[in-house]
Amino acid sequence: MKFNLNGHEVEFDGEPDTPLLWVIREHFKLTGTKFGCGIGACGACTVHVDGQAVRSCCYPLQLVVNRKVTTIEGLSADRSHPVQQAWIAEDVPQCGYCQSGMIMAVSALLAANPHPSDRQIDDGLTNLCRCATYHRIRSAVHRVSNGEK
Repeated sequence: MKFNLNGHEVEFDGEPDTPLLWVIREHFKLTGTKFGCGIGACGACTVHVDGQAVRSCCYPLQLVVNRKVTTIEGLSADRSHPVQQAWIAEDVPQCGYCQSGMIMAVSALLAANPHPSDRQIDDGLTNLCRCATYHRIRSAVHRVSNGEK
């Protein structure tokens, strides 16, 4: 099965129902995408498929054939993506485990809605943060939507 991973054409010869998360982590050795719950509830495994945020732990590989997959490593090689910069400026992470998935979810949200309201942020982000840094996450989203560095 062929697909684009972070701008590179790749191929995986395995079972079509293999969760994308395991292909990303185990086969391609990109460990920024985390395993959290395994049922798509927490969002630690969030990646983009053709620009849409998906939970890779329960997303079968067969659904990405001939599509573009972006992981946290592909978002920006040098942390220069506006969401990553806002994360740093707002000091969002505590433990950090959920952060790559949260950043991927936020970047997809902002691509679809560059100026979300608080309600739209709350409704659009269903990822869980065990450290409860939601107020900082919201501040980071507003920082990006306001064009701040």
